[in-house]
Amino acid sequence: MTVQDSPAVQDLATRLPSGFLLGVASAAFQIEGALAAGGRGPSGWDAFVEKPGSIQDGHSPAVACDHYNRSDDDVRLMRELGIDSYRFSLSWPRIQPDGTGAFNAEGLDFYDRLIDRLLEAGISPMATLYHWDTPLPLEHRGGWMNRTTAERFAEYSAAAGARFGDRVTHWVTLNEPASVTLNGYALGVHAPGRDLLFDALPSVHHQLLAHGLAVQALRAAGVAGAVGVTNLHSPVHPATGSVLDRFLAKAFDMGLNRIYADPVLLGSYPKPPLAARPWFRFLDKVSDADLRDIHQPLDFYGLNYYYPVKVATGRAPADSPVGTAPAMARLPFHFAAFPEYETTGFGWPVAPDHLGPLLREMKDRYGAALPPLFITESGASFPEPDHVEGPIADAGRINYLAAHLGHALAATAPGGIAEDVELLGYYVWTLMDNFEWAAGYSQRFGLVHVDFENQERTPKESFYWYQALSAARRRRAGS
Repeated sequence: MTVQDSPAVQDLATRLPSGFLLGVASAAFQIEGALAAGGRGPSGWDAFVEKPGSIQDGHSPAVACDHYNRSDDDVRLMRELGIDSYRFSLSWPRIQPDGTGAFNAEGLDFYDRLIDRLLEAGISPMATLYHWDTPLPLEHRGGWMNRTTAERFAEYSAAAGARFGDRVTHWVTLNEPASVTLNGYALGVHAPGRDLLFDALPSVHHQLLAHGLAVQALRAAGVAGAVGVTNLHSPVHPATGSVLDRFLAKAFDMGLNRIYADPVLLGSYPKPPLAARPWFRFLDKVSDADLRDIHQPLDFYGLNYYYPVKVATGRAPADSPVGTAPAMARLPFHFAAFPEYETTGFGWPVAPDHLGPLLREMKDRYGAALPPLFITESGASFPEPDHVEGPIADAGRINYLAAHLGHALAATAPGGIAEDVELLGYYVWTLMDNFEWAAGYSQRFGLVHVDFENQERTPKESFYWYQALSAARRRRAGS
């Protein structure tokens, strides 16, 4: 018996609620390639990859998965996979090269074709308006540190809504504003490469303002689909029970989770612990009018979960197993390891048992203000060869996905610890191996192996596992 036919797959399928969406997710910059084709303008990431040492092994995203030229083949793969929905991102610089002014007909046409092909394949499109590729002219003017970027984003969102709003079933305004701020503006390990630490907080507020303005623009455009936002959420724990560790964990939880979700869902920023107020002082300057714009009614909230975080006092020891950025040396805390868990290729702990408590925590914090949830990203990288002759037996990925989806379903089922959370679907990160930001092509998250020399796609065993799960669910539903 293969893993695809196992009782475990059948059991998981029986636990999927009616209407629950199984999907995969991707991002334009990571898969499209064709960075200078079809009228696309440069992004902040195009500039960042040109900086020596910014990308592992000097890898280039110029071709990536060549999805721009191979999207029909990739939609056929998704149809074979049997998914319900595909979460992809629209490339802002492909649609509006300068981030202001004229829109690019070739870019709009590309996404028109992609959306139509998805619908023909019976796959619902979930379009993300921003997955980190800020048009370079806007980045040169300060990027998300500049308030006008939010206003430009609203104009772009209105155009996307007008063009695609009759066919896109779900809209995500922003993907992981926390990662944009932390990695790009606070620690400098992602584009635009600034290491401002807590002085990066304006980039939080301006992204959230962009979200709120985009929600209003989409609805003014009369889009037919549901509208939401997606953010990275990680449960944050102190390394010990000491007062200082607990204080620092609470402060980091604010900086990673609450300063993004609270304004969106509650209409206000959280109050930081007294000793941490100097770090968050920018938030004292925020106007009530901005908060009203940010606090828009949402149809859903997207949660990206990968791993929990453990915070410890002081700088990381030299032999720390947890990777860190040079800028972290200027902070009074570091991230500690979870030695009880296995790790992914990135060194992230595989901790599916933290997902249920995270869902419980979200409901406890936001109550009736929490919309229905999608898990909009969940996945893992593992060491895999660059070239393959056939499907990779990636049992680690299968186990990861089965455990995370299983814990999410158990938590939200009747009698579960988060039974009052309405969970609408689960999106695997990602369809195929791609350009993994600063890690280049060193980290493979895909259900499909990509040979980056010849662009050959080879489904992995995890592809067939997910396919079997979808098929078993359909048989159970009689469809």
